[in-house]
Amino acid sequence: MELRVIEKGDTSLSIEVAGEDHTFMNVLKGALLETDGVAAATYDMNPEQSGGQTDPILTIKTEDNTDALDALETGAQRVVEKADALETAYNTAA
Repeated sequence: MELRVIEKGDTSLSIEVAGEDHTFMNVLKGALLETDGVAAATYDMNPEQSGGQTDPILTIKTEDNTDALDALETGAQRVVEKADALETAYNTAA
């Protein structure tokens, strides 16, 4: 997965996530919204309204004392944990 930082501030981050679609981006956004210190998380991948951009751009806004990059790391780890839990449940049921 390729990430490209578009904009980084003290409490905000916009990154392009190459090669991903709504499936992954919705899971990541949901995990970010469950992360302490995250005030907002959204993504855009509408080419007509984004100047032809096709890869999603994830935007995170955090509360005063939370670094947006740290929040992204925590959210991504949450996605891994959820995927592992799903795999375990599937293997148990099979």
